[in-house]
Amino acid sequence: MLRKRVIPIVLLDGFSVLKTVKFDVRRNLGSPVTVMRTYNTRNVDELVLLDIDASKQNRAIDKFTIQEIAQDCFMPLTVGGGIRSNDDIRELLKRGADKVAINTQALLKPAFITEAAEEFGAQCIVVSIDVVEEDDKFYVYSNGTIQTELNLLTWIKQVEALGAGEILINNVTRDGSMEGANVELADIVSKLVSIPVIYVGGVSSPEDAAAIAETNVSAVGIASIFHFTDATPNDCRMAMKNKGIPAR
Repeated sequence: MLRKRVIPIVLLDGFSVLKTVKFDVRRNLGSPVTVMRTYNTRNVDELVLLDIDASKQNRAIDKFTIQEIAQDCFMPLTVGGGIRSNDDIRELLKRGADKVAINTQALLKPAFITEAAEEFGAQCIVVSIDVVEEDDKFYVYSNGTIQTELNLLTWIKQVEALGAGEILINNVTRDGSMEGANVELADIVSKLVSIPVIYVGGVSSPEDAAAIAETNVSAVGIASIFHFTDATPNDCRMAMKNKGIPAR
């Protein structure tokens, strides 16, 4: 069994780190460089940076900010926000990103996933999918709207078929809540595809992260408990190991 990864998720509004609740209520947490340096000392497996305003504001994630972060970042770095073309990807990789996360543009132009994977390699292309829970069902969510015409599971299978190397499932309903992750969602998605799946959203404790890791996901993405509690990435790895789950 591959070792499970623990990945801090850092949300940006352009230049500052955000703490959000359901992508709505916001709190500014300061410089992403400072946050990255903190994670450098905590021996994390990877770091994901997502600019959640970039697509809505019709701009790309700031490349100079990424370059500044990447200069001192000792872990693999995935970057997402406003990526619309292979030129955008090329520029981010040049600035120091190891992988890119595509979200809105993948929905608007699914063939872009294939174009990007063919040029840069599938291992470089993460497709990020925002999901909301409603009436015990799961829906794709984009730019503040539930995409009721798009079946989540169909979209996930399509993303894999189009050449994505990894899928990041971001549970917006539980974003920032620290009320517990949705094991059912992680289980359904991770059993559906053969490519790695990262689950993000609502993790309340290291033990909760371990419960997600018991599914077929390859990684658990976590934000709030690392910002606002004493829990560390190593605590999460230890909780996984206590359940007999191999963790990096």
